Amino acid sequence: MSTLAQTMMTAARSSDSGLAGPGELDRYPYADASGADRVGPPVWESAEPELGRVGRRATGSRGRGLHGQLVQQLGQMIVSGDLGADRPLVPEEIGQRFEVSRTVVRESLRVLEAKGLVSARPNVGTRVRPVSDWNLLDPDIIEWRAFGPQRDDQRRELSELRWTIEPLAARLAAGHGREEVQQRLGDMVEIMGHAMTQGDALTFARADAEFHSLLIQLAGNRMLEHLSGIVSAALQVSGGPVAGCDRPNEASLGHHARIVDALAAADGAAAESAMRQLLTVHPEVERVVPAPREH
Repeated sequence: MSTLAQTMMTAARSSDSGLAGPGELDRYPYADASGADRVGPPVWESAEPELGRVGRRATGSRGRGLHGQLVQQLGQMIVSGDLGADRPLVPEEIGQRFEVSRTVVRESLRVLEAKGLVSARPNVGTRVRPVSDWNLLDPDIIEWRAFGPQRDDQRRELSELRWTIEPLAARLAAGHGREEVQQRLGDMVEIMGHAMTQGDALTFARADAEFHSLLIQLAGNRMLEHLSGIVSAALQVSGGPVAGCDRPNEASLGHHARIVDALAAADGAAAESAMRQLLTVHPEVERVVPAPREH
């Protein structure tokens, strides 16, 4: 087993036990909690005085600061529909309910405004914006939708978007002879193989996410590269498979390996075809987005 494979598998085991190796978790990001472990957003209208403290304890387990925790809680509440469109958000009320300072509330609302979830206007205050105004490509919103009532729509939309992005990225990547990146892609396939043999789904998922991110970078298209976070988010969220690479299996591993071989041979058509096959390993995806006709 390569040193890189050992490093990733050690990091995955450490993170699973709550112990992170130095720098490893930042290098190989992955979803930090399963759907079953996530705590649903509190009901804003509840008269329960412990509302704020309960919410903070729940999100605190994810290693976020107060600012990140509040963004997470409010974001989930908006995306889930607990805070409907045009709902006023009063900073003083938020601060009291979640027991945070006005500065934390103000910074959190600014983050949510940048994501298109809320708007702040003079003499009007801060209000929740309709779904049409949300930045649906934001990785946080992708995650929140994936664990909310819109999860089925989110899975379908992510599948369709990946079908648009990744086959093209694979074709373009075959024309760029960056050997060090191609070697890195090969390393990821090796790591995925070892992880699958050992039943280590976490390491498999982390190597898989890096494989797809590297592939998009290798395409040499800055606009496509800007969308790589969407693909990573799609691979990290759970709630049911949206592509064959969501679950470790021989077919998925084989398609990844064929993509690497096609890149090494500078065969764009073969790389694109292998990516399409990878994205249709699970039959559900094939029904959602059929492969285009071959010309």
